[in-house]
Amino acid sequence: MQSVPDLQRILGSIRWVLVGGLALRAYMPERMTLDVDILIHERDGDAVRHACLAAGYHLVGLLSIGGFSLQSADSNEPPLDVLTRSDNWLDGALASPSADAAGYPVLGKPYLVLLKLQAGRTQDLADIQRLLARTPTTERQSIRNLVFQESPDLVEDFDSLVTLADLEFGPPRLS
Repeated sequence: MQSVPDLQRILGSIRWVLVGGLALRAYMPERMTLDVDILIHERDGDAVRHACLAAGYHLVGLLSIGGFSLQSADSNEPPLDVLTRSDNWLDGALASPSADAAGYPVLGKPYLVLLKLQAGRTQDLADIQRLLARTPTTERQSIRNLVFQESPDLVEDFDSLVTLADLEFGPPRLS
């Protein structure tokens, strides 16, 4: 299992969740990634940046998708990408995260699918397909409802990924 910096200690009471490749390990076998991606509320961006700088990180640059990238003075630690968003669903998702096997907070599966669908990068779409593999129909419908509510223009893409998941991994589990 890839290590994660001690973000609980660094960030204190600031709410954050793993997203990206490391978040997947809460739902399926982990895939290797070169960085640690976390999601925070946009309003906490300055506080997170200051906390990380005080912990020995330095700012590498800004992320085109909103947020910033940091690197620890410890060269053994992977870069830390901090995604900042202000979506209507974010406070609720940060308040009730899932957890991975190591106990780190992870963005809930429906929101992780939504976030990756909105990003639309090839790896994100492949991740969604794996996340949806063998997922019960009722859970898929719940995720589809979230996508419809937050990004109705992406529902057709979601439906296509469900079909591809079934073709590659087999039909969904029974609820």
